[in-house]
Amino acid sequence: MIACDTSFPPGLGYGDFASLMEDLLAPLGAATRRVTVPEALWFVPRGPARGERINLIADLPETDGPLPVCSLYFHVDTVCAATGWSRDPFRLTEEAGTLYGLGTADMKGAIAAMLHALRVAQKAGVRLAYRPQLLLCTDEEGGLYPGIRYLAEEGLIGGHLVNFNGTAGPRIWGGCFGSFNLQVTVTGFAAHAGNYIADRRRQGINAIEAALPMMQAVQDLRPSVSARVSALPPPPGAPPLAAQIAITVAEGGTCGGQVPDRFTFLVSRRYAPEEDFAAARAEIESAIRAACPDGAGLDVDLIGHLVPTADPTGPHYPRWIRAVQEGFGAAPEDFVKYAAASASDSGYVQRAGVAQEIILSGLIRPSSNGHGAEEHTTRADLAALSRTILHYLAADFEPELNPDS
Repeated sequence: MIACDTSFPPGLGYGDFASLMEDLLAPLGAATRRVTVPEALWFVPRGPARGERINLIADLPETDGPLPVCSLYFHVDTVCAATGWSRDPFRLTEEAGTLYGLGTADMKGAIAAMLHALRVAQKAGVRLAYRPQLLLCTDEEGGLYPGIRYLAEEGLIGGHLVNFNGTAGPRIWGGCFGSFNLQVTVTGFAAHAGNYIADRRRQGINAIEAALPMMQAVQDLRPSVSARVSALPPPPGAPPLAAQIAITVAEGGTCGGQVPDRFTFLVSRRYAPEEDFAAARAEIESAIRAACPDGAGLDVDLIGHLVPTADPTGPHYPRWIRAVQEGFGAAPEDFVKYAAASASDSGYVQRAGVAQEIILSGLIRPSSNGHGAEEHTTRADLAALSRTILHYLAADFEPELNPDS
């Protein structure tokens, strides 16, 4: 799975990854189907996304008669490989029980843990409490129309949802912020750099220099944006969760002898559930347009959006907490409820009315450097998550805590 490049952007590897998963799931007797998000929903002409958005749904057979469904959700895309890797990010490398590779923690490692749990359950003849439905989805890492959103809106998700895009070990999820990405494209007029004079526009308009006051306008918004705090519970010992704004991508120019005629930068905004998305977007666009110099062209495109996730706790959480205790060796007092200023595509599931309760788990730890160079997980955490999943799915595990019994 690590060797199959599903980096977003652009997200060109989804078809290859779906084929790989079909092969891995075939021995389990899973019935798989591909669901492609229509291009009209996600395509932005100047945006970075390219290729088919192929999602995979896998339904495990009902070997123990009709059972309620439990949907196990995984996003298959990763961020792009950061600079600073000393190992090949697309080759799984093990060193003393630590597994390095892009997506090991976020979140292909969780897919591997799930597959192992299902193989063990089948081999050992474990009677299940639920029929697992696997959702392997696209474009969580900043896409405009994540695959889970399309599945939810099309009514293709069954039962309650377990999302494996979270932390390893004990936690009760308290929801999270929303996020959106605005791509700003500044166009100028190319000219010979030796003849360029900034105040004589007929000899060239430098797109990079035109973008500077617009980028500064984004920076000027930061104090007021970061002053907006949420009532969501912060992690233990952390300050209140606050809104965030940052420029995360900037690129343009071709060579030293030419005035650049194009420059793009990306504005990333994390917004609290108490904020209004349209107002937050308009605030940024207004500041950028007001700072655009005369003569420069300007386009602002929304290329990614995740809505906030409301408090997702529900009746299945007590049993999941017991499973995490068995899987990771956690004590009951270790579990703390807190939210995050990061974003999740689970909010779309809630908004579609499919499920309000969403259990969050996974392999991410602060030390695993998810989204960065040398991302890693461990064999111990893979085994712990597999045990957790196996306990939760087993019919004889804490049946009195199962609201679907």
